[in-house]
Amino acid sequence: MVASEAVPYAKTGGLADVTGTMMDALAGAGVEPRLFMPLYRGIKRNFKLKDTGTAFSVTLADGTYPARVLSHEDRVFFIENDGFYARKELYGTASGEYSDNAHRFVFFCQAVLKACAEMGYAPDVVHTHDWQTALIPLYIKAGLAGGASFKGTPTVFTIHNLGYQGIFPASAMPLTGLGAKWFTPGGIEFYGQINLLKAGIVAADALTTVSGNYASEILTPKYGAGLQGTLLSRKGKITGILNGLDYDEWDPSRDTAIAARYSEDSPGGKARCKRALVQECAFERKGAPIAGMVGRLSGQKGIDIATEAAVQMLGAGLNLVVLGKGEEPLQKGLKALARKYPGRVFVRAAYDEAMARRIYAGADMLLMPSSYEPCGLVQMIAMRYGTVPVARATGGLADTIEDYDHIKGKGTGFLFSGYNASALAECAKRAVGVYADKPKWQALLGACMKQRFLWAASARRYVELYRGLRG
Repeated sequence: MVASEAVPYAKTGGLADVTGTMMDALAGAGVEPRLFMPLYRGIKRNFKLKDTGTAFSVTLADGTYPARVLSHEDRVFFIENDGFYARKELYGTASGEYSDNAHRFVFFCQAVLKACAEMGYAPDVVHTHDWQTALIPLYIKAGLAGGASFKGTPTVFTIHNLGYQGIFPASAMPLTGLGAKWFTPGGIEFYGQINLLKAGIVAADALTTVSGNYASEILTPKYGAGLQGTLLSRKGKITGILNGLDYDEWDPSRDTAIAARYSEDSPGGKARCKRALVQECAFERKGAPIAGMVGRLSGQKGIDIATEAAVQMLGAGLNLVVLGKGEEPLQKGLKALARKYPGRVFVRAAYDEAMARRIYAGADMLLMPSSYEPCGLVQMIAMRYGTVPVARATGGLADTIEDYDHIKGKGTGFLFSGYNASALAECAKRAVGVYADKPKWQALLGACMKQRFLWAASARRYVELYRGLRG
C-alpha cells in the first residue's frame, strides 16, 4: 500500500482514516499489508521510528535528491527527505498548494519503488491511493520500476476523490522520467498539462472507488471532472467498494472526549453531551435543535450553499455549529455569519478532533450538503453517535443514508437532490419537523445508531480483487 497520509501518522481528511483503518482490516482478512508514506515533520515528533539502514538517492530531471527509509512497527515505512516533507502542512497552506508538489510526489513515487528494490521487498500486489501515488502503476507498467521487485506485479489504484488530480504545467513532464509517448491524451496529458491522477487510471490493472454510486457517477460529465472519457475507456476495470468505519475507534460508549458516554441501548447520555455543546458554543436557545458541520472547508463540501441557507435554517429554529479549516473565502464567510448571529451560530476554523467528537455527540443533526461525495465517513460517524445526517443524495451519501419516509416513519436521515441553498433549507426544515415529534425522533435516532458499515466486509472484497489479479 502506498498513500500520502494515514492515521494515526498524518491526516488532512478521510483518505487518512481509510488507509489507516484499511491496514488493520486487511490484516484481519489474511493479508500482510505494508504501507509506504512520506515522513512528515509531525511523524518524527510523535512516533518512535526505526532506521531500516536503507538510504539511497533519486535522480530527477533537475537534480539528485537523498532518501532514507525509516519504519514503525515493521509494517509502515516512511520516505525521509526533509527538504520535501519537513513542513507544517502536508500539501499546502490556506493560501494555496505548495509550488513544488510535483517534485515532492514524483520523488515520493520513485523513492518507494527504489526503496523496495534496495530492501529486497517484492510485494504480491501494489495498491496505491489518489494522485500523490498514481505514477507508481504507470512506472510498473512501463517497466521503469527498476530491479526485479515489480516484474509482473499487479497494481490497484483507488480514487478517493476525483476532484483532486495533481495537475501541473507541461514543464513538469521531464520530472516524471516518462518518455514523450506518455504526454498524449492516452497517457497523462490533460489539456496541455500533466495530470498525475490520470497515470493511475490509465495504467493500473484494477481501479476502485470508495462507493458503488460514486463508481457510476464518475463516468458522467457532471461528476467526471474532465476524466469521464478516460474512465469510460476503463469501465470494466472499475469497482466500487464502500469504505467501512472503525466502530471501536468511534464508539460513544467508550469515547473519553465527550461529556457523557452512551449507547444505542442506553442513549440517555446524549442529552448531557448536547447540554455541554450548548454551553461550549454559548447558544442562547438552549432547547433548540443543533445542526453541526465537521470537515474540510472546501467548495466540494457545500459550504457555500450552507452559508447561503443559514438564515432560513435559523428561521426554522436551528442552532448551527461549524468546525473545520480550508479555503480562506469560505472561512471568512462563515466567521462573518457567526459575528452577525451570535448565540445562534458558532464557527471554529480549525481541525480539532476532540471538538469534532463533541459535535458528533452533542448535535442533533449533521449537515453534509456536498456537491459530490465519493464515500464520506462523517455521516457514518454521525449515525454511530445518534446524530441524524441531513445530506445531498450523491455518491456514498446516497449509498449509506436512507431518506426518511414520513408516512412509514422509517429512514436514517434526510436527503435532497438539487445543489442549492433552497433545497438544503427545505431538507433541514423537514428534519426540524420530525425533531418536534419526540417519539419519531427517538426512533430515528435509534435507527441511525443501529447502522453498521463494517470494514471486514470491505476488506474481503479487496482481498478477492487482489487474488483475482494474482490469478
